[in-house]
Amino acid sequence: MGSVGGLYCLTMTAENPAPGDLAPAPLVTCKLCLCEQSLDKMTTLQECQCVFCTACLKHYMQLAIREGCGSPITCPDMVCLKHGTLQEAEIACLVPVDQFQLYQRLKFEREVHLDPHRTWCPVADCQTVCPVASSDPGQPVLVECPSCHLKFCSCCKDAWHAEVACRDSQPIVLPTEHGALLFGTGAEAPIKQCPMCRVYIERNEGCAQMMCKNCKHTFCWYCLQNLDNDIFLRHYDKGPCRNKLGHSRASVMWNRTQVVGILVGLGIIALVTSPLLLLASPCIICCVCKTCRGKKKKHDPSTT
Repeated sequence: MGSVGGLYCLTMTAENPAPGDLAPAPLVTCKLCLCEQSLDKMTTLQECQCVFCTACLKHYMQLAIREGCGSPITCPDMVCLKHGTLQEAEIACLVPVDQFQLYQRLKFEREVHLDPHRTWCPVADCQTVCPVASSDPGQPVLVECPSCHLKFCSCCKDAWHAEVACRDSQPIVLPTEHGALLFGTGAEAPIKQCPMCRVYIERNEGCAQMMCKNCKHTFCWYCLQNLDNDIFLRHYDKGPCRNKLGHSRASVMWNRTQVVGILVGLGIIALVTSPLLLLASPCIICCVCKTCRGKKKKHDPSTT
């Protein structure tokens, strides 16, 4: 395995090739297009060592840059055990320069969006990153732009209001050609802000369990409660959001049964395979030792 331009590329050589022999080029199956390609057309990711054909990986990266909003680009293999993340050197080698610059800009904007100690100046012609003083979560803080010296609120980005509540905490009604469009935090508002990164999200249909595309935070649409660790969706069994998930009770029970079945299945597999591995370990060690002794004899000079 060699390194070329910051990327790891697979190489394969035959042991003691005979002069004049033409060994067939080894083929590797791409996990994206499921086609067999020669090694010179494949790329191995640095972090997880998953292998894909270079053409598929280029298309995947360009799509991830356009739709990811600066989110980390992960390994395209959905069952990758290491959940590898592509490095900037890998992305720069596989996408055009303008696409890589777009990725860097979106990544920086996302980092500022998620950083509670930084924010953008709301003046369109300024767009300076302003420092935000530490405070309690959700509490407005006076921010002064170091470039244009505008003083604004860290929460709603309006001019600083010391004794007045932010307008973001109240529903905002905007007229449209189809009627009124409601922004806010009420249960009936079709557009709300993610409670983690404050990105606006519109809900047209579907269940009440929402996942923000920007920060991957999972929350309840009605009360904005965190659902990242609620794999059984127990939040919708009681309280003000009871039976408001948007699915039938039978489908919710089936989802929980599947989760429990997967966990139980993994536990059974672990219990069954552990004794078998313990019993088979002497045989495995013996086979490895025999193989090593055979190779050693093969490379030792013959005696007469």
